[in-house]
Amino acid sequence: MSLAAYCVICCRRIGTSTSPPKSGTHWRDISIAWQARKELHKAARKVLATSAKILRNPFADPFSTVDIEDHECAVWLLLRKSKSDDKTTRLEAVREMSETHHWHDYQYRIIAQACDPKTLIGLARSKESDLRFFLLPPPLPSLKEGGLWCFGGNGLPYAESFGEVPSATVEMFCLEAIVKHSEISTHCDKIEANGGLQLLQRLYQLHKDCPKVQRNIMRVIGNMALNEHLHSSIVRSGWVSIMAEAMKSPHIMESSHAARILANLDRETVQEKYQDGVYVLHPQYRTSQPIKADVLFIHGLMGAAFKTWRQQDSEQAVIEKPMEDEDRYTTCWPKTWLAKDCPALRIISVEYDTSLSDWRARCPMERKSIAFRSNELLRKLRAAGVGDRPVVWISHSMGGLLVKKMLLEASAKPEMSTVINNTRGIIFYSVPHHGSRLAEYSVNIRYLLFPSLEVKELSKDSPALKTLQDDFLEFAKDKNFQVLNFVETLPTYIGSMIKLHVVPVESADLGIGDLIPVDVNHLNICKPKKKDAFLYQRTLQFIREALAKDLEN
Repeated sequence: MSLAAYCVICCRRIGTSTSPPKSGTHWRDISIAWQARKELHKAARKVLATSAKILRNPFADPFSTVDIEDHECAVWLLLRKSKSDDKTTRLEAVREMSETHHWHDYQYRIIAQACDPKTLIGLARSKESDLRFFLLPPPLPSLKEGGLWCFGGNGLPYAESFGEVPSATVEMFCLEAIVKHSEISTHCDKIEANGGLQLLQRLYQLHKDCPKVQRNIMRVIGNMALNEHLHSSIVRSGWVSIMAEAMKSPHIMESSHAARILANLDRETVQEKYQDGVYVLHPQYRTSQPIKADVLFIHGLMGAAFKTWRQQDSEQAVIEKPMEDEDRYTTCWPKTWLAKDCPALRIISVEYDTSLSDWRARCPMERKSIAFRSNELLRKLRAAGVGDRPVVWISHSMGGLLVKKMLLEASAKPEMSTVINNTRGIIFYSVPHHGSRLAEYSVNIRYLLFPSLEVKELSKDSPALKTLQDDFLEFAKDKNFQVLNFVETLPTYIGSMIKLHVVPVESADLGIGDLIPVDVNHLNICKPKKKDAFLYQRTLQFIREALAKDLEN
């Protein structure tokens, strides 16, 4: 029986009551009863009207005759709004759902079971959403013999038969191979068709204590989410619920990988596509804050999208663990400080593989030149909408050479003209414009026994490096780019025994813009000690000045 019908029956029972009044009933009591009856009729009419609004033109047949309690009206009304043909109405419904924190558990479950994929993804990308909106992933199929990696074959035991290699190491190699496959759309189709979404989810659950494995799995899912025809499969397999929880992680890497996946799934509010290695640090959730400009962070040798931009390490930590690939970082100043100081910015950090030596490289044949990398990164950044807004580029070490090369490449391509026209400024942190001593160091040093292509290109005698410097200097002067240069003054430990001044002052001098020496080593030149330190405050000042007109509008 529906709520409306129940109220009508109750009112009729009161209205048709023929029980004689008890003896001694006063007219005042009769008047009060009559008034109560009128109020009840009034309430019934209100409920009937509300019910009619909800159930008129029902959004799904099962809901047209549903029994509904009065405190559930809001739930069903929001569900109906989330199914509206009007996009603004849909987005408003998701926002209202995400801001609701007083419902009972079963009411959240009603939304979880009845909402469509767009609403579910929107809730996952809403900062205040309760995790009760998300159902547990469906049960995983039983695992056939043969391991997780070959989607039905016997690859993992076969790989282990080559020698005494730890299974975790073999798994990581295999997973990295799948990451590469997931960069190809047709391979994503095969991963999905062979149950890869479920198998990767099983692996994700098995390795809760191994962030590296989980991050590589999220890279695969993020790459698959670039293909819109796979979105329904990703949602059905339960990945949205998993990523909604990961978004709330205090660990920046985990939340940023989850944010990339959900942004690629969210076609309601996101037009851009974030390819592998492109991470939005801010805003990671849906927001009503207008985004007026982009700030891009490009790391260099021995760097990464997150660890390069953390707060400064202690000197002892740099000496003892200079090459350690830490699993988690709790601080990332572009995400924590810059986002708070300039909320109207979209802040992007880029990740690409680098190595000092091909001795340590896992696949030396994949080493890439600066020219190759710049073309690859430029393509990825353009897909992410870089160039549609004013841009400030921030780079460290070899990342600055990539920025220079990208801008020169963009200037030669008409379809990339917006990248040039919207570039407002560039910050270089210890960029070896004229080469690095790293490339000249003794070949007897174990890290440079087989210098990587990246290191070789940093030689002072490199013709390509000189051409890049000359061409960019002329180009930057012509475009009147605002430029700020920082340079280290202290040597850096490479390993436990090598101490080297990686980028001397003369090499960091681009030829335009201020050049500011800082008493830190090469790894810490882009890691402020604290928010009120000179390094961060000068960087913030430059960004605000370069984007002053854009942020005012």
